[in-house]
Amino acid sequence: MAVICIAVLLLFFGLFGMITAVAWILRKGSNNRLTRLFGLCQISIILWIISQLLILFSVVIWQKKISYIIGNIGISFFAPSWLMFSAEYVEISVKIKKLMRILFIVPVSAVIFVSTNSLHNFYYSEFTMEKINYAPLFYFYQIVYYFCIISGIILICIKQAKQCRYTEKQAFLLSISTAVPLAMNTLTVTKIINLEIELTPLFFAFSSIMILIALGRYGLLDIKNIAMRDVVENIKSGVVILDINGNISYINSYAENIIKIGESADISEIYSGENFFEKEYNGRFLDFKKSFCENNSGTKFAEIITINDVTDYHELADTEKKLGIEQERNRIAQEIHDSAGHTFTLISSISKIISAEISGKTPDKKIILEYISEIDSLSRGGLTQIRCSVNNLREDEFMTSVTKAVKTVADAVRNVDVDLCVQGDDDGKFDFCIREVYNNCREIITNSMRYSEATRIDIILRFLAECLEIYIFDNGRGSDVISEKNGLGGIRERTEKLGGNVKFSSVSGEGFSVIMKIPAERK
Repeated sequence: MAVICIAVLLLFFGLFGMITAVAWILRKGSNNRLTRLFGLCQISIILWIISQLLILFSVVIWQKKISYIIGNIGISFFAPSWLMFSAEYVEISVKIKKLMRILFIVPVSAVIFVSTNSLHNFYYSEFTMEKINYAPLFYFYQIVYYFCIISGIILICIKQAKQCRYTEKQAFLLSISTAVPLAMNTLTVTKIINLEIELTPLFFAFSSIMILIALGRYGLLDIKNIAMRDVVENIKSGVVILDINGNISYINSYAENIIKIGESADISEIYSGENFFEKEYNGRFLDFKKSFCENNSGTKFAEIITINDVTDYHELADTEKKLGIEQERNRIAQEIHDSAGHTFTLISSISKIISAEISGKTPDKKIILEYISEIDSLSRGGLTQIRCSVNNLREDEFMTSVTKAVKTVADAVRNVDVDLCVQGDDDGKFDFCIREVYNNCREIITNSMRYSEATRIDIILRFLAECLEIYIFDNGRGSDVISEKNGLGGIRERTEKLGGNVKFSSVSGEGFSVIMKIPAERK
């Protein structure tokens, strides 16, 4: 009698634990497939425990039969539900999970055979108030149940072995909560333990404690915990958590991939302990940042190290550096082309004048000396401009207004008549483009003197409210084909950078013309 009383107390304790687990699921669990399957497992165990209580209080055969039918409903539905829950827990493929639905044929058929046993005796060969003997069909279903339960435990253990992180304690508690009652059921079915009551449901009292710990302490079925863990696991940054002794207690997949270590490895070889630092490791640049976790009393109990692969940023910086060097080379080449080309063209022009003067009958020595002096001045100025182009430090005195800059270019020309016409007021509105206008006009005049054999160049500057218009015409030989290489290409590039536009036009025998329009500076 005492044994029965203890058994009843334990059954009620197990029943209370299972009902509490179901209540927790209904209150805090998320409405997803994992939660529903886990709830079905707990309800199946509740039915099994209730059946054992009913068996203890059965006084006639029909009460006992109903009690056993209820118990079989519980155990037969628990087995496939547990396997499907395990598959969902380890995130097995969707196709396999859908295929597992056919497993519910097993409990349905088992319940049918148990309910109709008196007609065929395939499940129980003998069923009386005093004695129950099992038939072959009973053992067949037991094998199926064992297969489902053991397969579920194996799936969870495999996940634990592959992903030994936050799921370790959950997986252990889930496995032991099922393995212990399964072992007891084996001992009971094989008659190694032969008592008046079925001990298997009693051990689900122990299971209920394990499950409640998994639910409450380790966040089983808590969607917020699952979501946060999934975020940390899949984030594109390495996350390593060290305990108070500096040992790795957690490391996500990204960190494992970039530093090639596991939880049992020593991170001190690559981590210096500094709060912020960067290190080259295995051909990659890694950025380390450290933060701390503290309890309510302010005591540090964990370190969190985040690791980012910043190799791409280094490569980008190198690329930008190379691009900057290339751009600077192009700038220097363009400016040297413009300044040197203009200077040498003027020197060549003056040299021709000197040659013509010397070839005359009465060379004027004074004029020749003046031209030589001008050549010297031009060459010095050209050399200064080349040096300034390299250093990007040109501070020419004439770079104070658009008009003055263009006039400087026009006044430097020899052997070609250059006429400058200014319309409107140069009130400083277009000072932002002095350098570009100067370079463009110099390049156009140089080209006219070098290639077109022009004897006259007309320049018109129109200072309007909304834009600056520049017209340059020469009377050279012109061309039906215009090729925009370094010179003309540089003019277009400089003008378009200012938001303006340029048009080149020429007809063979009718000279060359350029029209530039630069909008007023936007403030």
